[in-house]
Amino acid sequence: METYIQSGNIVFSSVQKTPEELVRCLENKIEKRFGFPVPAVLRTTEQLRQAVLNNPFLADDGEVGILHVLFLASLPSPVDVEKLDPNRSVPDAFVSHGQEVYLRLPNGVARTQLTNSYFDTRLRTIGTMRNWRTVTRLLELMEERDQG
Repeated sequence: METYIQSGNIVFSSVQKTPEELVRCLENKIEKRFGFPVPAVLRTTEQLRQAVLNNPFLADDGEVGILHVLFLASLPSPVDVEKLDPNRSVPDAFVSHGQEVYLRLPNGVARTQLTNSYFDTRLRTIGTMRNWRTVTRLLELMEERDQG
């Protein structure tokens, strides 16, 4: 097991449980250890690789410092995705794709109205946002672990 910076990211291997079982196990252990529930969002190496490959904003201007991904715990319904407001926080932009919401935030995370809370409420799930550098570094760590 390896943590990556102080962002709640853990890279680990497991062959004994399904991803769903791992999420429940992690949530139970965190609650037991710290005394309160904390939702866990899990991605396999292949799922994270696909998330990286599917980012629609990579070709825009090459400025990765403004890119983020919101990883959703569950797949939102198409009806809920359709209700998202694309003009909520212009010039910020987002694209929902499966269990990820890709964000381009030129004015920064602190100034956007495209928050975890907004997406969690509208999509009726929970999500955790990571900047693009963290996402790609996590994928590197996961691929290294898989090869080792």
